[in-house]
This record gives sequence, structure tokens and C-alpha cells, in this order.
Amino acid sequence: MSFSGTAKDELARLRDEKPCCRLAEIAALIRMDGALQFGGQENWAIQVVTENAAVARKLFSLARTELERPADITIRRKMRLRKNMSYLVRVYPRDRGDLERLGILDGRGDWQTGVSRGLIKTRCDRKAYLRGAFLAGGSVNNPERDYHLEITVNNMPLAKDLQSILRGFRLKAKISARKNTYVVYIKESEHIFEFLALVGAHQALFAFEDARILKGMRNQVNRLTNCETANLDKTVSAAVRQAENIRRIAASGGLGRLPAGLREIAELRLARPDCTLKELGEMLTPPVGKSGVNHRLRRIEEIAGDI
Repeated sequence: MSFSGTAKDELARLRDEKPCCRLAEIAALIRMDGALQFGGQENWAIQVVTENAAVARKLFSLARTELERPADITIRRKMRLRKNMSYLVRVYPRDRGDLERLGILDGRGDWQTGVSRGLIKTRCDRKAYLRGAFLAGGSVNNPERDYHLEITVNNMPLAKDLQSILRGFRLKAKISARKNTYVVYIKESEHIFEFLALVGAHQALFAFEDARILKGMRNQVNRLTNCETANLDKTVSAAVRQAENIRRIAASGGLGRLPAGLREIAELRLARPDCTLKELGEMLTPPVGKSGVNHRLRRIEEIAGDI
């Protein structure tokens, strides 16, 4: 199962103690994935399609316990592309009052485009609504690859309301348009971590943090390795350049005319091309520090340049 599927499976098994939170969660589940079917004499049915069995079971259970309305589940197998299961949950609202409670209609009987204020009065209601929204329309990438959490909705007012709720919890959420839908997304790892904690996905949160720590360690090791490789390349290039300068001086017959200190370091560099400046300095008599060796080799480079 994917990381996103594991997180949803965990969240689908949570049950809020407060009726207001359960109502907010089922309202979000229906609002993100639901479709309303009209029948004669106010006979309506709300249809929700999901590929997650745990989400389907939760919606079915909440419909019967919180709304006290009949519901049924139909299992369908997709025959194209991925041959996975999908679950069609039908909930049968009693009247317009149920639709208003779920935030589908407003108090005047018109369509509610955003989130009904009555569903998110308290902090726990807002957390429950976010949980339902994520279960129905959300996904989160495996943190071993990249950091991305999103919730897909079908209109801009709903997207802006979700963004407002997230920002109320100090989570940096943005909105982008994608074909005929809108995506509310979070990119920063810290904020994804806080979102998972907020909605109650604690096992997914621990897995996310473990992956994030491991990824950070790998990146640190890679940076250190790249730094050491770059330093080694720089040292080798300098040693090759220094040896070429010394050979140029020797070819012109000028090596024997160098001052004793320069001649000594020149002969030592040719004999020990793989040694660092510090190691070369320790081999001199008397020993010379790294800066002293570097000064002598720079003087040799100037002489070679004149030649």
C-alpha cells in the first residue's frame, strides 16, 4: 500500500467522541467526493465513490450512526488500466434539513459553494473537517521522494475555505488550478508533518519523520562527500600544476640555480606528487608549516611563469 493509502487507512479507523466532529467529518467526506441524485417528491440520494475500503466503511458507518439514515455499499471492479476495486456508497437523506446539516444547501435552500460556517465552529470541528477532506480528496507523497500533500476540490470557493482553515492552523497552503478542479496543496515538510499530527495520523506521522530524518542524513552525507571530492580534485590539480612548473624550470637548466629552500621543496614535490602541503612541510629540514610550503611553491610558479 502507498504511503498515502496507509495514512488514509489509519485515519479512517479514528472515531471522534463529539457528535459535532463526526458531522463535520462526514460532511467533508460527502462534499469532496459526493454527487447528489434527485428523485421525485424530495427523494434524494448522495453517492460517493472511493477506492479505499476503509473510507467507504467509515462513510457507511457515519451515515447510519450520525445521520441515522439508511446507506448501502456497492463494490465495483475496474476493468481498464489498474484492475482495482472501487466502492460506491449511497446515503439517503431524509429531507432538505439533512442536506443543510451536511453543508450541501444553505439556509435558503441554495447550493453551498464553500464550507458551511455551522460545520466548523470550533477547533475540533475544523480538524475533523480537514480529516474528512483529506480522506475523500487528498493524497500525500512518500517522503522518501519529495514533500507534497494536496486536497482536490471542484470549485474555488471551497478551495479558498480549505486554505483558510489550514492557515488558521498556521499551515502554509496554496491553491492551483488543474483542468476542471482546484488543488489545495502543502509543500513544506514541517507543515505536512503538522497536518498529519493535526488530523490524527500518528503512525503515518512517525513514518514520515523517520523518512525525513533518513533523507536528511543522506543529503548531509552526499554534501560532505561532494565537498571532500571537490577538495581532493583541487589538491590533485594543484600538485600537477606545481610539478609542471618545476619540470619547466628544470628543462631550462634553472633548477640548480634556485635558492636552497626552493630547490628542496621542488625536488620533494617531484618525488612525492601525492602528498599534501602539510605532509611536504613535515618532510623538510627543518620542518615548515603549510603556509610556508605554499609560499615557496608560489615563488616557483612565478619563476616558471617568467621562463
